[in-house]
Amino acid sequence: MTTTLTEAQSPTLTIEPDQIIEPALALTESAQKQVLRVLERKNTPGAFLRIGVRGGGCSGLSYVLKPDTEFDEFDRTWTLENGVRVVVDRKSIQYLAGTTLDYSIKNLLEGGFQFQNPNSAKSCGCGSSFTPK
Repeated sequence: MTTTLTEAQSPTLTIEPDQIIEPALALTESAQKQVLRVLERKNTPGAFLRIGVRGGGCSGLSYVLKPDTEFDEFDRTWTLENGVRVVVDRKSIQYLAGTTLDYSIKNLLEGGFQFQNPNSAKSCGCGSSFTPK
């Protein structure tokens, strides 16, 4: 992967073919719409959605879900139908494969992004962390 600068000096990522994968997880239509809204609000050229996991949280692993612009050789990527680029690091893919990310607003306490992860043995009450199988 290389990064080049355009005339406006905004970073342009050149992603190698082996970094482009079939989607490792699914985003519902409502999740895709919300991600697009978040990225449009961020208004940063080249911004994409980073999804991953890291150690921590109530149950062992916490979900990472954020707009990002930094891409490296350990990342894998695909593009959604709405044009949003999704990036997941290689290690996180094993914990996220088959997951569905949804966005819903049931009420003020239970709304937001929700992970339905088949690789989770259990998750915390708020759904932001899980114990892998």
